[in-house]
Amino acid sequence: MQDKHKLSTFYHGKRVFVTGHTGFKGSWLCQWLVTMGADVMGYSIDIPTKPSLFEVLQLPTQLQDIRGDVRDFDTLQKAIQSFQPQVLFHLAAQPIVRDSYKNPIETFETNVMGSIYIMECIRQLMKTQPAFPLESVVMVTSDKCYENQNQVMGYRENDPMGGHDPYSASKGCMEMAVSSYQKSFFQKSPIGIATVRAGNVIGGGDWGKDRLLPDIAKAFSVSQAVTLRNPLSVRPWQHVLEPLSGYLLVGKCLAEDPASFSEGWNLGPLETDIATVEDVVKKCIQVWPTNTYDVQQDDSLHETSILQLDVHKAIAKLHWKPTWTLNEAIEKTIQWYKTFYEKGSKASKVETNQQILDYMNV
Repeated sequence: MQDKHKLSTFYHGKRVFVTGHTGFKGSWLCQWLVTMGADVMGYSIDIPTKPSLFEVLQLPTQLQDIRGDVRDFDTLQKAIQSFQPQVLFHLAAQPIVRDSYKNPIETFETNVMGSIYIMECIRQLMKTQPAFPLESVVMVTSDKCYENQNQVMGYRENDPMGGHDPYSASKGCMEMAVSSYQKSFFQKSPIGIATVRAGNVIGGGDWGKDRLLPDIAKAFSVSQAVTLRNPLSVRPWQHVLEPLSGYLLVGKCLAEDPASFSEGWNLGPLETDIATVEDVVKKCIQVWPTNTYDVQQDDSLHETSILQLDVHKAIAKLHWKPTWTLNEAIEKTIQWYKTFYEKGSKASKVETNQQILDYMNV
């Protein structure tokens, strides 16, 4: 594992633009960037949940907070142009598989066209401002971008893109669109551009609907059984800081050597930390005892039962490797939620910063 403290040296004083900064992953990323001394501008349409990690961490007091839609090209371009970022992380998305069935057009517009607008903003700014300071662009997609064959072996970066549901298909489309822009317009550019694909992230402060750990925490906080829809579904679980460390490392590598790192990267857990939904719940109960669960099978909507990522390329070329085991990730996550529900937001903010420091020092 590359020394995480080198990330602090790289990002200290950097101007970093983050779309989707009000979301779960975006909030953790921004807090980490601020901790390292980066100058951050966030761009997001709204605060997606209530409660919100973004508000728990009081991030509006720590960064420049811009409200805007990634589908609004003019507003997006003005924000990027005014801030003059050196690094850009694109996390804004419609992130829920089940919502993609209800709102497929919005899902494709946000996930595909929103990403294309990011690429086009950068292309135009580079044409009109030769001295534009942008060094690296990290486009966040999903492990669901692959054409899923329910195979046992993990998907590799050169496997075909695809997707059964609108969400997964939109992420596959996003991958192809970014690759097209990179090959068509940025091959000889000093800007490094890469896509990054993570597994099912867990961590404190996630209140997204239809998400396993938030559902567990809500139920356990009031001593209720949590209901599982698909207990045997296999997912590559990982603490949110794991892929974020990969995003940050990719951003650094792109700035230093764009030609070598402008490609797709899997940033999932090791094979030993891939588990079923039911296994994860049982581990949560070990950390937060006297709780239980029940099963209510839901076959109404298609959702992939097996999904794994092969991370050998990231280990070999990025020198990136997961730090916390699944047991440690669950313990950190449940501890965060217990702190929030028992002690409140101030204690949760302290817990967040402590977990970032703990992770950096492993």
